[in-house]
Amino acid sequence: MDLRDFIKKCEKEGELKRIKAEVDWDLEISHISKLVEEKSGPALLFENVKGYKSPVLTGAFGTTKRLAIILGKSPDLSMVQLTKEWVNVAVKEVIRAKEQKDGPIFENILEGDKVDTLAFPSPRFYELDGGRYFGTAVFLVLQDPDTGDINLGTYRMGILDDKTVGVQILKGKKGDRIMKKYGKTGKKMPACAIIGGDPLHIFASAATVKAKSGYDVVSSLRGEPVEIVKGQLTGLPIPAAAEIVLEGEVDPQNLRNEGPFGEYTGYYTEELIKPIPKPALEVKRIYYRNNPILWETSVGRPVGDQHILYAFTRNASLWTDLVKMDIPGIKSVYTLPEASGRFIVVVSVEQMYPGHADQVGAAVIASNTGMYGIKCVIIVDDDIDADDLPRVWWALGTRYNPARGTQIINRGRSTPLDPSLGPDDNKFITSRIIMDATIPFEWKVKPTEIKLSESMLAKVKSRWKEYGFEE
Repeated sequence: MDLRDFIKKCEKEGELKRIKAEVDWDLEISHISKLVEEKSGPALLFENVKGYKSPVLTGAFGTTKRLAIILGKSPDLSMVQLTKEWVNVAVKEVIRAKEQKDGPIFENILEGDKVDTLAFPSPRFYELDGGRYFGTAVFLVLQDPDTGDINLGTYRMGILDDKTVGVQILKGKKGDRIMKKYGKTGKKMPACAIIGGDPLHIFASAATVKAKSGYDVVSSLRGEPVEIVKGQLTGLPIPAAAEIVLEGEVDPQNLRNEGPFGEYTGYYTEELIKPIPKPALEVKRIYYRNNPILWETSVGRPVGDQHILYAFTRNASLWTDLVKMDIPGIKSVYTLPEASGRFIVVVSVEQMYPGHADQVGAAVIASNTGMYGIKCVIIVDDDIDADDLPRVWWALGTRYNPARGTQIINRGRSTPLDPSLGPDDNKFITSRIIMDATIPFEWKVKPTEIKLSESMLAKVKSRWKEYGFEE
């Protein structure tokens, strides 16, 4: 599947709307998209952007049904059920990507003086943004100079000039660690910014998964090898069916002011809302397909399509971490999109021994996924699904005893984009809370839950229409 296949499938399922009226890349696209996303509306394909011939796609991840389309699963599955499908694949044998000599991405090439990052209808999203953003549904391809591993990472990319884009590579992320290796040798870091190809590339680049190549993760999830080609300058692997690729290099010693940008938290977090120094991709060559589709996500306040993407990929990564940590009894994991798809997670567990719930809470924040940014972990019994929020609140109201069930961890790794960290706080350290909303395993006498009679339920259901109700 590539991005064009996804668009066709969405249109067939009534999950995409084509906007034929002329729209402006300056604020208008983002505002239309945001209003539609907040109502769980369709993905949007803007076909008439002022001053451009290329269309813009937004809202691709806006509903669980569209996640299912991307994953090739039943549209009736919930996010937790889709997550379990990912986990089942993640612990199986890896499928390797397949290299090709040529692909649609090389249909058009800009190089030298013809390189122009403004050749595509990149939007300006919000009034206080520092400019136009080429990349919000984009991933960056890097190669670790020591191991040869291929890393796919999602980093926003603001246009600095016609031949440069800023890249928000945050401290401590894999891309930052790779960049520092190049910096120590005094070399520039080869990089490719990718839009399009199989939408699963964004899943793999947003997830915290370990693999020799992010393309192998995509191949394993898809169940068949993803086709890649080599960038003509860097030799880095890029999707053969990508829509747009910016190929070039990043000088670790030459940071450029970029931003501000309305983040996925719903806030601006750059100090005093001003540009701050970021790595910059010096674009040497641009590849693009005929009639390229620029894919964007409007980010901003929850809930939009990026929050659903973040929630899903963090669910999948965290659940996989817990399975690989050999933690028994995990029934479901759910990261709340309403909490920006990052900060609050619920885990349902079948308790098997005293302290089991405590173990799960500790494992979440110690995991590769949970150690970054999660501030609240809620543990519930296995009679409650992690994504059944009314039941989760019920458990917090009736099973959670603050004195017994609360653990506060004063120091843990944070994302600097968290607006709850004040101007004088360390932007990379936050506190965390584990809330045990389970009935203690060791209690000999436990509360008796009110349950409906199975026989009477069957009788009532059989007479439902007779009572005057619709099915």
